[in-house]
Amino acid sequence: MLQIATYNFKAILEGCLSLVPGGKRLFRRGTRGSESARYCYSVWLRHVVRTQMYRKVPLDGVVVELGPGDSLGMGLAALLSGARQYIAVDVVSHASAIHNLAVFDELVRLFSERAAIPDGQEFPLIKPDLDDYAFPEEILDQQCLARSLAAERLAAIRASLLGEGPEVGEPLVRYVDPNTAEALIEANSVDWVFSQAVLEHVDDLIGTYGACHAWLKPGAITSHDVDFKSHGTSRVWNGHWAYPDLVWRLLRGRRPYLLNREPCAVHLQGMADAGFEILSVERVRKPSQLRRAQLARRFRSIGDDDLTTASAFVVARKPAGDKLGH
Repeated sequence: MLQIATYNFKAILEGCLSLVPGGKRLFRRGTRGSESARYCYSVWLRHVVRTQMYRKVPLDGVVVELGPGDSLGMGLAALLSGARQYIAVDVVSHASAIHNLAVFDELVRLFSERAAIPDGQEFPLIKPDLDDYAFPEEILDQQCLARSLAAERLAAIRASLLGEGPEVGEPLVRYVDPNTAEALIEANSVDWVFSQAVLEHVDDLIGTYGACHAWLKPGAITSHDVDFKSHGTSRVWNGHWAYPDLVWRLLRGRRPYLLNREPCAVHLQGMADAGFEILSVERVRKPSQLRRAQLARRFRSIGDDDLTTASAFVVARKPAGDKLGH
């Protein structure tokens, strides 16, 4: 069959190995990328700059990140931008306190120096692209940084990372799994939910977008960069859409996460169904490396627009009058 030429048989074998007793442990590995302070600084400030184009987002509220990965660096960047509290929600706990402290110290230096945002020369895969990579002084002004970089504030963040914060009040940093998040995060209490290259791995998109909507305050913003490429599961960038369901189940095996294979339109519809107003969709396009005859049956109706969308940065808003999650 035509689509077999796109298969990555090594990935299929790895999925099969995860099905044997003890094999699942082989895939409890890190996520890479977010281990670098400069990476986290670049991602966070890109979200800040881009979302401010569509709506002035308060940076002094509660920020939730979906799937932080190997470090809490993007959330720590949010705290250094003035966030009152950061909650990390992840299905697998990757981050370590020692590594987080190292990332934190480097982030403090970057913010203190008002360092330029690392651009596409350093991180060519980070999206969205910006027109200007200078530090956003008009958003994070001197007064804001004086508060967020004050010695007492930095000491409190460090203590929270180490679990040594005061017993009273909410901790500055919380790291929870999705089930705990449902009970922990109150409805209409969050000012911003964001993620970077995470939602393509989430199996329950309906539940996830519904939870984001429920957590956010009316009028609050959510921003997500979603990567629709095959992540090495295929020989071509969009070849994951060539696998029949049975072969994909073998490739997935018992890995804790892989890809949900949903195209951009499904994500946008999921957000809309959850009650979000879509403010912006910035698509990054690549020519399709598949002919339509090579697509698995379930994906043959995918639109040409989605078939060439390699990633998308989406900004959405919970309507101001909408207080209840769906």
